[in-house]
Amino acid sequence: MIKTAGLIFLLTISIFGFAQPQKSLSFYVGTFTSEGGTGILYCNLNPETGEIKLVETFKGVDNPAFLSVSKDNRFLYTVAESNDGYINAYEILENGALKFINKQFSNGAGPCFVNVSADGKWVAAANYGGGTVSLYPLSQIGALLPATSVIVNQGSGADKVRQAVPRAHSVRFSPFSNAVFSADLGTDQLDIFTIEGGKLVQGEQRFVKMEPGAGPRHIEFHPSGKLIYVINELNSTITTVKSVNGKWERGASISTLPAGFDGKSYCADIHISANGKYLYGSNRGHNSIAVFEINDDKLKLKTTVQVEGNWPRNFALSPDGRFLLVANQRSGNITVFRIDENTGIPTFTGQELKMASPVCIEFLNL
Repeated sequence: MIKTAGLIFLLTISIFGFAQPQKSLSFYVGTFTSEGGTGILYCNLNPETGEIKLVETFKGVDNPAFLSVSKDNRFLYTVAESNDGYINAYEILENGALKFINKQFSNGAGPCFVNVSADGKWVAAANYGGGTVSLYPLSQIGALLPATSVIVNQGSGADKVRQAVPRAHSVRFSPFSNAVFSADLGTDQLDIFTIEGGKLVQGEQRFVKMEPGAGPRHIEFHPSGKLIYVINELNSTITTVKSVNGKWERGASISTLPAGFDGKSYCADIHISANGKYLYGSNRGHNSIAVFEINDDKLKLKTTVQVEGNWPRNFALSPDGRFLLVANQRSGNITVFRIDENTGIPTFTGQELKMASPVCIEFLNL
C-alpha cells in the first residue's frame, strides 16, 4: 500500500511538473549613455509570470546601443555608438557577469549594429554615420582581431535629408549559407556579400533594390531559407525578398500601420516566430508592434499592439517563444507581452522594468 501511494505521488509530480520550477531566462539590455543610460544591464525574465528583474549593471562603455551574443553564450559583442566608434568584446561568466576582452575601431562613425556568426568565427558591424560595413575575425578566446574587410557604400536615395549619403543600418550572417546581408537606409539597398578568403566580397548579384525612399533598416530570415523580410524605416513597410532560381528578388511591400493613421511614424526592428508563422515589426511614433501572419510568401497584417511606452526602438522574442519584450527608448521602460500560441498576438502582462534609454534586448540562447 505504501509503495502504491509513493508511485501515485511520483506520477503526480511527473504529470503536473511540480518537481522543479522552470528557470528564469536571462537577457542583456543596451542603453544610450548619452541619454542617461547606465551601460549594459543584465536582467532575468520569469518564464511563468513574465516578471523581469535587473540583476547587475555593467558600466564603462559609451552608448552600447546594439548587442549580439554568440551561439554558445560565451561572448557578448557590443557597439560603442559615437563618431569615433568601437566594437567591444566581452566574455560572459557563469553568473552572467561581463569580462572585457578587447575592442576594435568600427571603421566608420556611428556603429549601430553588430552580429556574430553562428560558427563563432566572425563579427560584422554596420556604421550608420560612416556608411560602412566591417568584418572582424575572432580568436579562440573571443577577441576581436583587426578588420579584414571594410566596405564603403556608395550612392544615395530619394529622401534628400535622410538619404543624401549611404547609411549602413544593419548586417546579418545568413543562417543558411556563407552569405552576409546588409540593409543600407541611405541607398535603399539590401547589399549581398559572401565571405571568401576571410573577406567580404560581392558576386554577380550585388544588391536588391528597395522602393525609392523606403529606407531599409533591419532584416529577418524565414526558417525556410527562401525568404528575407526587410523592415523599412522611412515609409513604414515590410518588403518580402524571395529566392528565385538562386537569385534574390524584391516582392511585395506591406504597411506596418493601421488604415487611417496619418501621423508620423518610423519603423525600427523586426523578428519572426520560430515556427515561421508570425512576423513582428516595431513602429516608433505609432508606438506599436505590428503583427503579421505569414502564408507562403504573403504577409497579412493581423493587428497592431500598443507597446505601453514611447519609441520602441528594439524588441526581442524570448527563446521559449512565449514572450515579447519591448525596449521603449523615450519612455525609459521595457514592457512584457505574452504571445498567444494560437494567434501569435502579444498581450501586455502588466509587467515592466524602468530604466533610462533602453534600446536593445539580447537574450542568452537556450
